Order: sequence, then C-alpha cells, then structure tokens
Amino acid sequence: MEISVFGMGYVGVVSAACLTNDGHTVIGVDTNETKADLVNAGTSPVIEKDVAFFLSTAHAEAKLSATTNAAEAVAASSLSLVCVGTPSRKNGSLNTSIVEKVCKEIGAALKLKDAYHCIVIRSTMLPGTIHEVVIPALESSSDKKAGEGFGLAINPEFLREGSAVYDFYNPPKTVIGSLNARDADLVAALYRGLEAPLFKVSIEVAEMTKYTDNVWHALKVAYGNEIGNICKALGIDSHDVMDVFCQDTKLNISPTYLKPGFAFGGSCLPKDLRALNYKAQELDLSVPLIKSVSESNRTQIERGIEIITAHGKKNVSFFGISFKSGTDDLRESPQVELVERLIGKGYKIKIYDKNVEMAKLVGGNKEYILQVIPHISDLIGESFDDVLAHGEVIVIGNSEPEFHDIPKSMNATQILVDLVRIPERDLIGDRYDGVNW
Repeated sequence: MEISVFGMGYVGVVSAACLTNDGHTVIGVDTNETKADLVNAGTSPVIEKDVAFFLSTAHAEAKLSATTNAAEAVAASSLSLVCVGTPSRKNGSLNTSIVEKVCKEIGAALKLKDAYHCIVIRSTMLPGTIHEVVIPALESSSDKKAGEGFGLAINPEFLREGSAVYDFYNPPKTVIGSLNARDADLVAALYRGLEAPLFKVSIEVAEMTKYTDNVWHALKVAYGNEIGNICKALGIDSHDVMDVFCQDTKLNISPTYLKPGFAFGGSCLPKDLRALNYKAQELDLSVPLIKSVSESNRTQIERGIEIITAHGKKNVSFFGISFKSGTDDLRESPQVELVERLIGKGYKIKIYDKNVEMAKLVGGNKEYILQVIPHISDLIGESFDDVLAHGEVIVIGNSEPEFHDIPKSMNATQILVDLVRIPERDLIGDRYDGVNW
C-alpha cells in the first residue's frame, strides 16, 4: 500500500519504519521541518532498536519520504495513519486539538480527491472522541460522509519504548474499531501474517481498550509496590512473595475476577482486606490503593441501590442473595446489604434462593441468619413462581443457572435488574437494566 503517517513522533516513526520493512511505501507528515528532513535523509528522529536500520533501508529503496504538506501526503496515499500526540491539559483532561487540526487538513485534501481514502487513528483518545471530534472535523472540511465518502477506523497501538519493533511484530492483540467491515478489513491487511488475536469491534470499544490496558498496567505497578512496602516492613522478601503470586495463572494472572459485575463479598475478601489494611496502619505505612478497594466495593453497592430505586417500583423480588451461586453463605453478602437497605427505604421484598431455604440450612449459616439477619428469613418466598409474581422489579443477584431463563417467565410490565449478566438478557428489550452494561 501507499500509506501516509501523520506525526513523526515515537508511534508514527516506529509505525512508518515497520510498514516500510513490510514492503509498503510510506510518506511521513509532520509540521516540524527538522523531523521531516531527518526522515527524508533516512535518519530516525527517535532512538529505538532497529528503527534507524529500517528507515535507512527504506530510504535507499525509495520506499520512504516525508513532507510538511498534508495535501501532498493524502494525494500520494490510499490510507492515512494519524499518530499525533494527545497530551494532558493542566486539569488532567485530554487535549485533542492536534488530532482535530490534522483531521481538518486531511479532510481538506479529501475534498480534492475522488478515490476512496481511509483514515486510521492511532493516537490514544478517550471514548467518544472519534464521533465528537474526528468525524466532525473530517466531514466539515471534506464535504463527505464518514464510512461512505471516506473510510475511518481506530487502531490503538500497544508499543513499549525500548521494544517497540518487537511489539509491532509480536503484539498481544490487534484491535480495529471501524464504521464498516470494508475499513476494518483494509486495516487488518496491514497486520496479515502476525500471530496475534485480531478483534474487529465498535469504534467506542477500540477507543476504550487502550485506556483499560494502561490503567491496568499502572494498577499492577502500584499494587506490587504496596505489597512490597508491607513485605519490607515485615522483613519478608517481596520478590519471593510475588514470584509465588505470579505462578497462579488460574486466579491471579488470568481473566478471573476481571469481568464487570456487582460487588464482591463472602467470608474471605472483605475480612482479609481489612486485616491487611490494619497491619499497614500498625506499620505506619500508607497503602492508598489497597485501602481504596473496600471503598470502591461499597460504591458498587450504592450503584445497585440507585439502579433498583430509579425505577420507582416498591415491590422487589430477589433471586439469589448468597454472595455467589452454589453456596448458602450470606456472610458479608452485598446482595443481603441491598435487601436490608431497600427494606429501610420501605420496599416490599421477597426472596428466592434454593440454597438459603431455612429448612435446609444447618450449622454456621443457619446460626448466622438467626442471630445476625433474622428478618431476612421472613422474606424468603414459598416458591420460585410466588417470588416472581410478587415483583414489579426483578433482581437477579447471583449466577445460579436456574435464573438464566427468568426473562422468559416475566410478565409484560416487570423490569429486570441484572447483577450478573445472564445470557437471555436481550429478550425483554428496554425493560432490562444491567449493573454496568
């Protein structure tokens, strides 16, 4: 392909170098004449392993050039990668003015071009930026419609400084958000042959992916450091601890617990969080990340209350109040807290949970209900159908398989609040409400 790359900074130069190495012809674009001159001389404006060699080779083979003229670059290419910066403003908000300026320049060039041209955003931008900034800038300056008069996609990069060329050819994944399949296929062709999962998704999902990744990486660093600080204060080798931690790819380094849903509960996580926080305080250590986890969990419970009460219906049926399916454990169950909070607000509650039927309970769980939350036992309905008939709002509290088909049994006025994301959620249209989807 003939490709124009807007922005000869780190991402743009690495992308240009690797694309020329793959046989594409690339024209770089930058308002900084010095950068353009360096590229035109086959010299890299950035220091990164293998990039200088790729650029000098591409220059010698006449596969690489650079310009400060956007119209010239668009005219000479069929696809444009936008790799310009999106720096932070003083208040932390994202400055997209450079992206907007470049898109207006590209749009003006498209106005003079009859051939189909695809613009691919590589700059890191918050969800909504494509529709709120990029598309208006391109359409207003080109007098063409996105997805029809020109192609548009977003293809976030996952390059680490120091290993960027390796990362380009060995990505953890390739993500392409687009308005249509034609543009997604065009961008996917750039990465043909790479052994990595390819995701063709909506524009908004692609925009959010890079932020989800980077904030997770920051969270991991902060978590490791806080655990390390506690370990040092206790005379424990933190690397020995984390070496063991990282060997668990079933729960620790895995997708487990990372799918959005309702709050955590039970007899382990809340208790152990409190204990480690207390120990850190005893050691005069600040662990703001670990300390914030319980507060974040409480916020999710508040969110559940808001979603249920927003519907203005007083009769509420709960299906599943143990903290997870397949157990009768109600200790620190966030579902129980939801019930108690709603009772306090005057809601009329009925509960169905086959694992929490009083006649079947023995030992510690029965004792816990009778001594700590005896009022809950009075709300347990006689049958599944009895509880379902009671509710104007139906709440699914855990992922017990028998709850998956509840939408098929609801009447035409009942509203479903789903805390677990059941598979049959699309059956009742706008009478469905998920906790964070």
